[in-house]
Amino acid sequence: MSSRIVDTANAVTPPASVGLVVLDGHSTGVEDVVRLADGAARPVPGTDAMKRVEESWDAARQIAATGRVYGRSTGVGANRNEDVPTEAAAGHGLRLLRSHAGAIGEELPARQVRAMLAVRANQLLAGGAGLRPTVVTALCEALEAGVYPVVNEFGSVGTGDIAALAQVGLALVGEHPWRGPEGGHSLADLALEGGRSPQDLAPEPQALDNNDALALISSNALTLGQAALALHELRGLIGATQVVAALSLLAVDGSHEAYAAPVHAARPHKGSAEVARRMRELIGAADRPTPPLGRIQDPYGFRCVPQIHGPAHDAADALEGVLTVEINAAAENPLISPEDMAAYHHGGFYQAQLALALDHFRLAVTQVARLSTSRLSTLNEPAYTRLRPFLADHEPASSGVMILEYAAAAALGDLRAFSAPASLGHAVLSRGVEEQASFASLAARQTLRACGAYRLVVGCELVAAVRALRQRDLRPGPELPAGRALELAESVLEPDQADRPLTDDVTAAAALLDRFTDIWRGSAS
Repeated sequence: MSSRIVDTANAVTPPASVGLVVLDGHSTGVEDVVRLADGAARPVPGTDAMKRVEESWDAARQIAATGRVYGRSTGVGANRNEDVPTEAAAGHGLRLLRSHAGAIGEELPARQVRAMLAVRANQLLAGGAGLRPTVVTALCEALEAGVYPVVNEFGSVGTGDIAALAQVGLALVGEHPWRGPEGGHSLADLALEGGRSPQDLAPEPQALDNNDALALISSNALTLGQAALALHELRGLIGATQVVAALSLLAVDGSHEAYAAPVHAARPHKGSAEVARRMRELIGAADRPTPPLGRIQDPYGFRCVPQIHGPAHDAADALEGVLTVEINAAAENPLISPEDMAAYHHGGFYQAQLALALDHFRLAVTQVARLSTSRLSTLNEPAYTRLRPFLADHEPASSGVMILEYAAAAALGDLRAFSAPASLGHAVLSRGVEEQASFASLAARQTLRACGAYRLVVGCELVAAVRALRQRDLRPGPELPAGRALELAESVLEPDQADRPLTDDVTAAAALLDRFTDIWRGSAS
């Protein structure tokens, strides 16, 4: 690490709560990327992985000195057949970074850029890029110091985040600005308290040349980082939604039969069976519950929770599998192979698997949110709650939580828009040489944007479920996860049930879902 960050009297000392993530180019996962993006851990390059980087760097220079290698001794895109004269090679890399650092739109938040830096550092440690080792060190320094380059939103179509990564490259050479922490990263906070600016905390400028530029930007690290953040949040929210669904089920005296073990043994989809098992755990239902004394079966919002939540969990698992491969992939074009002393030109940067997995995941998530609005409608119906319409108080013609159905439907509308398959997009670029695009980058952005709308939909259901349970004076025991969830919700949500604005209630309920995620995870045993 640079002496500017660690070896001075003003050194950044990690708090005791900050752990380590060893980046090895082989086993880094989604949770590791999230921890680094949040500043909850500091990165350490693995020793063997750094050896791979050094071997790849040495091999790349030898290969480029004796043959034509795309982006090193040639131009890129439609300029691939234009040779770079030896005397111009040193400046070629810098010109490539300057010309490609044209991302547009809003600046991305710190968390997303930090996720990108973490992914790119780990990919480089897989050893196929042929990039100088000090770049890996510099990316890790930036993560540790809490600084990040300015990166703009648009510039990728799912065949490499070249514009965003070119901005990173220019920041590494000292031609592009760095920002300080957004929302507070513990390591950077300590450093900035000493009066140092983000530029002071930035890594030492790198001397990037023709052997470095394309090797740095030939990656989908931003898309992968954004996808990792979105998966982490939405997977947790899907679990929290099941806790909310459990409270709603209790509020309407719903049947437990839909979650019976024999039902899911007879149709053994992994996700559905696990959702049913967890629901039994949340509400204390038997594996083989007795039939209800009243209605024979519930509306789909209660009866089909396993069949709709289950596929969402399966889609999350599938997406994580794709992300794990890509976060640890040497997907740079060309791939530098020290064993063969060869540079292999290929299309491994094309993100069809990721785009399709993200599209599938968003569609599954939207189904889960739509089911939440179904339960909300049922909670407003006296035939199921044995309470007043819309869970209103006893004033004549009170509207109660009526407006929540409209608000939830509006937020669900955004979710439906975000779930449109990005992989249907098409682009022909660079004079027709690059005639296909996965639009995985759009899929990742849409998945991130879905998080806020999803929270609000389920927040509306939670407000209604808690009000119904309060009015019925139903309190599941604290030994049950659902009982602990209700106790937590009642400590946060306003008990006044008179007609009043419910904006703050839904905001508080949406924020509470992260703590419900912990309750849901506790039912995984």
